[in-house]
Amino acid sequence: MDNEREGSRDRGHDPSLSSGAMEGNHVGRRPGRANEGEDAGTARAYAALRHRDYRLLWAGQALSTLGSRVQQVAIAWQVFLLTGDAFQLGLLGLVRFAPILLFGLFGGVVADRGDRRRTLLLSQFALLLNAAALAGLTLAGAISLPAVYALTFVSAAVGTVANPTHQALVPALVPRRDLAGAMTMNSLAFQVAAVSGPALGGFLIERVGVAAAYLLDALSFAAVAVALLSMRSRPPSPPVTTLGFAAALEGLRFLRGSPALLGVMVLDFLATFFGAGTVLMPIFAVEILGMGAGGLGLLLAAPAAGAVAVGVVMGVIRTPARPGVGVLLAVAAYGACLLGFGLSREPWLALAFLAGSGGADAVSMALRHTVRNLLTPDALRGRIAAAHSTFAMGGPQLGEFEAGALAAAVGAGPAVALGGVGTLVTAAVVARRVPAIASYRLSHGPSPVVAPASPPRAKIAD
Repeated sequence: MDNEREGSRDRGHDPSLSSGAMEGNHVGRRPGRANEGEDAGTARAYAALRHRDYRLLWAGQALSTLGSRVQQVAIAWQVFLLTGDAFQLGLLGLVRFAPILLFGLFGGVVADRGDRRRTLLLSQFALLLNAAALAGLTLAGAISLPAVYALTFVSAAVGTVANPTHQALVPALVPRRDLAGAMTMNSLAFQVAAVSGPALGGFLIERVGVAAAYLLDALSFAAVAVALLSMRSRPPSPPVTTLGFAAALEGLRFLRGSPALLGVMVLDFLATFFGAGTVLMPIFAVEILGMGAGGLGLLLAAPAAGAVAVGVVMGVIRTPARPGVGVLLAVAAYGACLLGFGLSREPWLALAFLAGSGGADAVSMALRHTVRNLLTPDALRGRIAAAHSTFAMGGPQLGEFEAGALAAAVGAGPAVALGGVGTLVTAAVVARRVPAIASYRLSHGPSPVVAPASPPRAKIAD
């Protein structure tokens, strides 16, 4: 969707949304050109913002992420005030993981059926109401630990549809050559919002109260709704070939036949499981580093600050030809920084290690999403995105439960340090066991579409 295509978009049609573009073919090129995979990595990341509808969704999602990060601070602080128990903080991770485990793959099936724009719009309204309920109960003095857990569960359940739908919609708004850049810009927008979100959350909690943080989150979901309603293009709905459980199995068959794609998902799950420690930040802020509520915001914002710094650099350089190598190195750096943070007792050193972990995570995130989107055909985007979300979200949420339990036994600092060691070991083991990750190149191009009757071991070019 280059600038010269604005006129056709204004009339409600975009040439890049043709069936060829949706399945990975370059706009304006014949299918099957050998250099299509190479073209996917040659554009600067910021070039994706030239496309109006993607730019609207990108901005709306950044504001929504801001609200979500504010809410995360508020929920963690409220549970800490209600219980003062590291185990109860860790239980938040289990509550968030349960709906991902139960509904994650089927959320992807929903994302692949019907109008993805409408599905995402409805999910934003549901999340708005959920955040408003947290604010209302807090203002009324009726908030309780079971209520916080229940509404956290509902929010995560809606997210099993919202997240894969958003991820599946993005490739319909940019041509293939800008897709890698769009993934980088998505990561940058997420991290920019994540820098200001925790700091703003800590400020609101300290100066106004927890309810104000929940109200801000409720309002932020309207930003995505406005962006969706303002979009001019109407990406076509993917064809529905299977339904229900069979549709979920179709996505799993494709994933099983793609070792590079499955490998980066497993790597992300294990790294975030061992490296999860966000839920312990109130303990670090109060008991280990002596920074208070305001310091909690700084600790939560530090990883995002490092991610923004790295994201800005990634936004102006070209995507590496071997993104899998970048993912492996980034995960190893992430584990090393977590080890350093867990052993830190000075606020400035702790913030520095957290910033480093955020920068490494930003690289890993952008390159993982690049690999996924370049390997996945459009008809399966929702299901593969849901599987990716199950790995990407399930790891840290389940890891937070593990971190809380381990911290209750050995202390918060040693728990995070041990998690860093586990992450380093994970990067080494996965690199050795799944060589397809390091060998995958952008020039290998997209994977073929898996037909409903395809054999279980579908092959792709890895």
